[in-house]
Amino acid sequence: MKDFLELIQSLFEDVLFIPYDALRELELESWFAANAVNIIFILIGIVAFSYWVKQLRTYADEEHERQEKYYGKYWN
Repeated sequence: MKDFLELIQSLFEDVLFIPYDALRELELESWFAANAVNIIFILIGIVAFSYWVKQLRTYADEEHERQEKYYGKYWN
């Protein structure tokens, strides 16, 4: 069991944290470059959120048209 837990520890420390280590070293060299990575992630999030809201709006409009067709123009 101890070997299994050490394997998990090694996996995380030696493999999966490599991008975080690189980002930490980049921050020591250039603060602006490290924050550019964060800004890129924020922009990706904004684009994804905007797309999601657009899809929700499209679905809501289709639902409204479907209900209007079924119930009539003044359904609610």
